[in-house]
Amino acid sequence: MTLRTPRLDEALIARLRADLATADFTVTGVTDALGPLASGALAREQPLPARRVAGASTAPVATLIRLFTLGDPVDVAEVDRALPTLRASGAVALGLVDEEGDGVVARIDVRPYAADERHWWIASDLAELATGSPVRGDHVLGIGGASTTLAAWTIRRPVGRALDLGTGSGVQALHLGAHAESIVASDLSERALAFARFNAALNECTWDLRSGSMLEPVAGERFDLIVSNPPFVITPRSGEVPLFEYRDGGASGDAIVADLVRSVGEHLEPGGVAQFLGNWEVPRGSTWTERVGSWLEGAGVDAWVVQREVQDPAEYAETWSRDGGHHPGTADFDAMYAAWLDDFASRDVESIGFGVITLHRPAVAREPFLDLMDARGPVPAAMGEPVRVGLEARTWLAEHTDDELLDRAWKAPADVTEERHTRPGAADPSVIVARQGGGLGRVITLTTVTAAYLSVADGELTPRQAVGAIAGILELDPVETEREVVAFVRDAAKDGLLVAVSE
Repeated sequence: MTLRTPRLDEALIARLRADLATADFTVTGVTDALGPLASGALAREQPLPARRVAGASTAPVATLIRLFTLGDPVDVAEVDRALPTLRASGAVALGLVDEEGDGVVARIDVRPYAADERHWWIASDLAELATGSPVRGDHVLGIGGASTTLAAWTIRRPVGRALDLGTGSGVQALHLGAHAESIVASDLSERALAFARFNAALNECTWDLRSGSMLEPVAGERFDLIVSNPPFVITPRSGEVPLFEYRDGGASGDAIVADLVRSVGEHLEPGGVAQFLGNWEVPRGSTWTERVGSWLEGAGVDAWVVQREVQDPAEYAETWSRDGGHHPGTADFDAMYAAWLDDFASRDVESIGFGVITLHRPAVAREPFLDLMDARGPVPAAMGEPVRVGLEARTWLAEHTDDELLDRAWKAPADVTEERHTRPGAADPSVIVARQGGGLGRVITLTTVTAAYLSVADGELTPRQAVGAIAGILELDPVETEREVVAFVRDAAKDGLLVAVSE
């Protein structure tokens, strides 16, 4: 089947928009129509329960689920009832469906999407669930796990100019519309840009869409915020693995992400932020912090990189061999699996990391900070606000001296708790930890000194005031006590286990 792109017709798109809203073809509407069992199965890419529920209903939302989500043939009369102003003929004219006998069959996926109390519709190529076959190399992805992860981690503060680099169908650009005055969206794929244009029109958005590879379309320009779900997947160049435009950038190893890390700072305004996802290879005998840290040498930007997952080469090969719709046990799958193993072996790669990269261009002259942290545990669904707070805290800490820190009052937020672990019969605890309930869920092991400081960090006493009392009570050297407290405050404050309450 030949892949196509939707056609731009403002009048017909306006009818589609109105009909989708009237049918309650929203995330909530679809979930309510299918019920928890079928919705849960569909999220696991098991269509049978959804097909049974939607097939037994005459509601317009059920018809649209059958048509666009499940890829089932639907009678023209049913489509006309579900899309009463666009009608089946209008859907054909937009290139969304084709006529087949007495019915129509979807050729493009249209589905609802929601986040932060905002609701959209996303058009993209049909997924494997609807077509029953592996996706094509020029497949344009709709809503995927990587795109929702990036959206969840993006800082949502008001900005002037924003760039969605590698926009695909435009998911990140939709999110940017809530807090950016102007949006540039770029992609190397002309098919992706066609879908982005359609989605901008469908959701009544205005984007400056540009064609080109990576940062080439914005040469010489700067932005307040750059987001990117780049083609970060590490793909063998030997020919055994299909090259998918949405995930493969045409470079060997992790070069795409490395180049972006090194060059994106040139396109940030002072105080500007870039956030994107990435994979990185870890050669045998090295560490991921050495690998990613080397990319940032001389980049001139602050860097906060959070590693969220680690896979060995076999796990990585299995994940991405399945991604395009291929299945274990087939010759194609085995050939791709072997190609990935050979590719990683050629560079002596021991593991592959995945994470979220946040870069910041300092607004004042100073040495950039570098924070590479491993945080693979559960985190809240919406991480944008913790990231904003963490970036602002790291920036403040980089721009202020220890003396300024000592004279600022700090307190532990309500989600920070202290745990003491004592061996049976012991008079004193053997382990004391501070545990963060939100954000990255950090756990910091406390010493007698830092536990004493945390117990009095109430937003009124400054560390300088507390240090004198702690050193006196514990009969410790005040200079060493101060040094220990300063190090603790810097570590705890960067991730929100301590927050400043006064200047």
